[in-house]
Amino acid sequence: MAENEHISGIVKRVVFRNEENGYIVLELNTEEDNVIVTGELGEAEEGEFLSLWGTYIDHLKYGVQFQAEHCERKLPDTAINIERYLASGIIKGIGVKLAKQIVKTFGTETLEILENEPQKLLQIRTMTQKKCDEIAEEAKKIFALRNTIAYFDGYGIKTKYAMRAFRAWGEECRNFVQKNPYLLCTDAVGMDFQKTEIYAHALHIPKTASCRIYAGMVHILRHNTLLGHTCLPLDRLATATINFLEINEQLFYKTYQAELQKGNLIEFCKGNREFVYLPEYYLAERHITDRIALLNQIAKSEIITDNHALIEKAEKIAGVSYAEKQKQAIYLSLVNNMLLLTGGPGTGKTTTLNAIIYCLEQQGNRVCITAPTGRAAKRISDLTGYEAKTIHRLLGVQFDSAGVAKFIHHEENPLHCDVLIIDEVSMVDVLLFSNLLRALKTDCKLILVGDNDQLPSVGAGALLKHLLESHCMHVITLKEIFRQAQQSYIITNAHKIVNGEMPDLTRKDNDFFFFYRPDFSQVSSLLIDLACKRLPNAYQYSPIKDIQVITPTKQGLLGTVALNKALQARLNPPEAQKSQVKSSIYTFRASDKVMQTKNNYDITWSKNGENGTGIFNGDIGTIISVNCSLKELKIDFDGRETIYPFTMIEQLELAYAITVHKSQGSEFEAVIIPMLGKMEKLTYRNLFYTAVTRAKKLLILIGSPTKIKQMVDNTNHNQRYSCLKYMLQKAFQNEVI
Repeated sequence: MAENEHISGIVKRVVFRNEENGYIVLELNTEEDNVIVTGELGEAEEGEFLSLWGTYIDHLKYGVQFQAEHCERKLPDTAINIERYLASGIIKGIGVKLAKQIVKTFGTETLEILENEPQKLLQIRTMTQKKCDEIAEEAKKIFALRNTIAYFDGYGIKTKYAMRAFRAWGEECRNFVQKNPYLLCTDAVGMDFQKTEIYAHALHIPKTASCRIYAGMVHILRHNTLLGHTCLPLDRLATATINFLEINEQLFYKTYQAELQKGNLIEFCKGNREFVYLPEYYLAERHITDRIALLNQIAKSEIITDNHALIEKAEKIAGVSYAEKQKQAIYLSLVNNMLLLTGGPGTGKTTTLNAIIYCLEQQGNRVCITAPTGRAAKRISDLTGYEAKTIHRLLGVQFDSAGVAKFIHHEENPLHCDVLIIDEVSMVDVLLFSNLLRALKTDCKLILVGDNDQLPSVGAGALLKHLLESHCMHVITLKEIFRQAQQSYIITNAHKIVNGEMPDLTRKDNDFFFFYRPDFSQVSSLLIDLACKRLPNAYQYSPIKDIQVITPTKQGLLGTVALNKALQARLNPPEAQKSQVKSSIYTFRASDKVMQTKNNYDITWSKNGENGTGIFNGDIGTIISVNCSLKELKIDFDGRETIYPFTMIEQLELAYAITVHKSQGSEFEAVIIPMLGKMEKLTYRNLFYTAVTRAKKLLILIGSPTKIKQMVDNTNHNQRYSCLKYMLQKAFQNEVI
């Protein structure tokens, strides 16, 4: 079964339909067989003839299906199929009995009459004028949708975008998008800007059209959110838009002012400079500010407890003696509504958090723990012994027709907890944090735990940094490295890096090793030998489960792509009897270590008899088997076994080597990091620090001391535009923003 296969046939029955997004499951009667078809196909009904292009997949639960990407429709042209089509209920008011009467009266002209001359239905003896008018109105809607899909298909625009456009603007959809084709790249439809440009050009929309200029602004702002910015300075947005769209300054500002008036863009003044937001990012930062200000104003807990005695009890149960800063953190968590706990490795953050959870539960609080990724949630669960969920799982994520995340829990349906603890908060972006705050009861305590010296979130904003710098809540920073942790050079060197000092590269008798190799090929050769042979032999580490290569970049000889291919060639080479499948970059075989690269909430898995859904960005697993006849991979993600059809392999990467960003929130027994090359954009301190702190028991650096010094010295990584810190500072100065 090749990709982009074509099938055609008559719809035998509709198995499932999602009215919100047009997703449908149907049984198609082809010349060869009955085929189960899935996809965003809209109002397909029994008796209709469909011509489909797509791929076959083997669903873990439902078996072989045809996943349709593109659809062409033909109305049924025989009396029996027209009758089946109408009897399916596609037109409200026409049932099985009436369908038979209509087709008996009009035969193969039935559908043409319904579309163009519905009043002829009055020829049927039992038809009333009211019933005729109702059927005519319903038929009008059905034919409008079909005509809309056919219209867009003529421009090469996929059915799913046509469906979304029709859902958004109804029967006037075609008129709307002909006047403003850039509606197609709004959230409601979600088509790419460049593809929309092609359609707009076909309609002869001028380059100076205001709808194009506004869409270009939005495209640039959205692109910059992917780079971490929640907003852009007006002057930078103007320059970028003018150059991108090839327009003049006057046209830009004319359109800009008009969109401000409509509320489609939001301007916020920070000092003497204007910043431009997409509304959702402004509302997120505004809501974070307002909610934190409210939590600060709400009266402190009235639970009558001898907090100092409770802390002493926690010490006895844990069998430890808390340091003064730890006691202070525990106490503040009991008497305040907000606490931000920060600290690097070995400073007792987990010990403190365990005590906080214990004491809060002793007070009768319901405590929830969450983290931004599955691996981070698993790690905090292992460390504390308490269940932790990902933020998306905690909020109950759902998606609307455009694929935008919506949450079950919000202001009107808050979470059932008295205290929410968020771990690895440095990884949380402003949109997600805003949604999380919306899901909390007004008086719910908020405890944030993180390490500000690590990388900021992949999503927009610098949340942890700005919460710290705005002084909007109590902050406890644990700095003392405890005696046991002092024995680890991984930990002591990590703190040197944070303080701008060179790590000790001379010691060869502990858990932190440096190998000087000035040449790229030498670094690669030693790295592969260590990962595949020397470390497994010396420490009995599994090269798959225990050893992780972490590198700053994807590109070059020491990037993830080249290293993954080299490591795979040593650890899992091709064999005549071993099946394999190729993606655009990698070849996958059984026993390969792989990583999921995007959130997939639909994929099903099973674990110890339990079934669930969702494999997420950053999840690491091992391929169990590659089945070329069924065109599927079977993969184990930490005990969760799932089936990947070959059509989904572009969501996978080999994971023998991963980037520093992908490693965040995880820990590995042994980590090897290549340290050579220019990589100016990736040569900064917190990236190096994040990589080093992923190692639990053994860390090996290979490369040049010069590169290490460059990274230690460089604190000038990319600035992120945001006004959150400013908003928070103004709010806590009781000034009007």
